[in-house]
Amino acid sequence: MSMMEEHGSLLETHFKVFYSSSRKNKWLRLLDMVSTFLKSRREVDCVILSVYSTLNFYYAWVIAQLCRVFRKPFVAYLHGGNLPHRLANSPWMSRTIFDHSLANVAPSGYLKSAFERSGFKVQLIPNFIQIEDYPFRLRSKLRPRLLWVRAFEQSYHPEMSIRVFAQIQKKYPNAQLCMVGPDKDGSLQTCKSLAAELGLDAQIIFTGGLHKPEWIALAADYDLFISTTRFDNTPISILEAMALGLPIISTDVGGMPFLLEHGKDGLLSPDGDINTMVSHIEHLLDSPDLALSISRNARQKAENFDWKVVEKQWLELLNSAP
Repeated sequence: MSMMEEHGSLLETHFKVFYSSSRKNKWLRLLDMVSTFLKSRREVDCVILSVYSTLNFYYAWVIAQLCRVFRKPFVAYLHGGNLPHRLANSPWMSRTIFDHSLANVAPSGYLKSAFERSGFKVQLIPNFIQIEDYPFRLRSKLRPRLLWVRAFEQSYHPEMSIRVFAQIQKKYPNAQLCMVGPDKDGSLQTCKSLAAELGLDAQIIFTGGLHKPEWIALAADYDLFISTTRFDNTPISILEAMALGLPIISTDVGGMPFLLEHGKDGLLSPDGDINTMVSHIEHLLDSPDLALSISRNARQKAENFDWKVVEKQWLELLNSAP
């Protein structure tokens, strides 16, 4: 289930919800979205547009203009760490969406700040999880067992995790890395080839894509969570790792410093800086008190992202639609 589907299913306890679109072909997807809007517009009081920085941006633009023509309030729900670049690259299209929405909802302080700098009004409503789905285990004395969860795509820099692990494995020969996620652009095979080249085939597990309950169960056998993304917003996988009590070591990009406070509920390293990330991992492995503190603090912060907390903000916004 995608984030928007989960969001919609939770809102269904209060509203009738229409969805569009799950089509893979880009033209059929757009056609389905337009068709769904036109067929359901008389029953719809408000439209939630999920806005990303790439092709989806143009889908959102088309539906936003239809909302304006038919006088339907719409909420621009902002996603993707690269959206600030879209604002700079498509200023006119951005204005014709974000100047006319009922609200622009940012799930992170990072996107909120970026949109406000561009002159748009923004409301902060964070991404959410259902905290009861995530069994917490307090980590203190850590084993060198690393977990990486994301799609295999260049923007998430999965090869970096392997190069980081190669350094860890030299000091901790019993170390293990598990990489969970579907292949998006051929990066999975690149990572497998790199692992073979470095002689790490036996120490790195590639699971492919897993359903949420599967990777949550898997996470119980790991003690550290690494994120190597090149840009990001407020990734759900990070919130999930926090809820599980996994100490997180992440690149300091996009919304990550808005989500993780270095030294308190996570550790941050510069984008692409393998040596610093290795140093942070080794420091946690050698510092059980720090690991325990980060594990506990991360879970406490994750509880603020529970749907029961976030739901109230969405209901207040949607019920304000004229």
